[in-house]
Amino acid sequence: MSDETKEARACSGCGVTLQTEHSEQPGYVPAKALERTPIICQRCFRIKHYNEAASVAIDQDEFLRMLGRIGKEDALVIHIVDLFDFDGSVISGLQRFVGTNPVLLVVNKIDLLPKATNWNRITNWVQRQAKEHGLRIVDVILVSAKRNLGFDRLVDQVGEWRQRRDVYVVGATNVGKSTLINRLINDYSDMEQELTTSRYPGTTLDVVHIPLDDGKHIIDTPGIVYPSRMTELAHRDDLGALLPDKPLKPAVYQLNEGQTLFFGAFARFDFVEGERQSFTCYVSNGLPIHRTKLERADELYRDHRGDMLAPPTRERVDELPAWTKHQFRIARGSETDVFISGLGWVTCNGTTGALVEVHAPKGVKVLTRHSLL
Repeated sequence: MSDETKEARACSGCGVTLQTEHSEQPGYVPAKALERTPIICQRCFRIKHYNEAASVAIDQDEFLRMLGRIGKEDALVIHIVDLFDFDGSVISGLQRFVGTNPVLLVVNKIDLLPKATNWNRITNWVQRQAKEHGLRIVDVILVSAKRNLGFDRLVDQVGEWRQRRDVYVVGATNVGKSTLINRLINDYSDMEQELTTSRYPGTTLDVVHIPLDDGKHIIDTPGIVYPSRMTELAHRDDLGALLPDKPLKPAVYQLNEGQTLFFGAFARFDFVEGERQSFTCYVSNGLPIHRTKLERADELYRDHRGDMLAPPTRERVDELPAWTKHQFRIARGSETDVFISGLGWVTCNGTTGALVEVHAPKGVKVLTRHSLL
């Protein structure tokens, strides 16, 4: 095989251009592995076989240039978001990049919600949130890549809106993009190629063109890395505790004012002022919640972060940015979630109003929103 042919080849897992010279750079593949088909880079090989992540960043300017192409083309855009981290994974500025192209909003990880969920309410909630983020969408499709739910409807809608055009797939890191594209490949293409799927952020490094049977392509773009999500700041060994892989078990706490809930050592929720009321926590089942008095909270965190309050461990807590305090006045009679990006949310169930505060690592997105459930 000539050097020129080697240079032109791309990893079928993440799309990066392959190279055999520099093992520490993206696209490295040992020369002898070039004989394999399909061919994947060393990083994808490790993710696939050892669930081991290597952190490689894509240049942000390059990413925006990539996204800017979409508006100049006639294409269908599929924007995938994570229902567990909706406000942290939706691309607020997407509309200015996609122009007049139709956008299907695919909401992944619905398997995390209780079985008795009212799905019409969820769809209405998503449409409302999308509008608040400035997105014009042609449809909302609720799916679970893990459980293969909602996928027939997605394929139908892609068929209806595609009209022999390319399909761009966009989303933040770790929203399930590659898993969903692998399903689309099965329905629309006779290729045997599969994208690398991983729980680690930033698996797809470059644009991946997947040919369709009619000569058009599914185009997978790298995930946008949002540092405002707890999952981007956490050590990769703690992602298992942060990212739920089973349906959420809502944890309901009856709190008096002056009580605090710690979510491991990642964040804390203070009920500062208000009548006794209940709060429902929707976080990964692997993340312990610890209740204490507000007057003891600072001291408890100082003395026990990383042991009684864990994960993360003490060494890894100290790697996180210092906490910032966010204060919210919950209106009387409102249906409000206090959302912490990448960690989950707390639903305020009282009807008499409340003053609450959240302490979370600096830069993590914390906000109030209309209740999801």
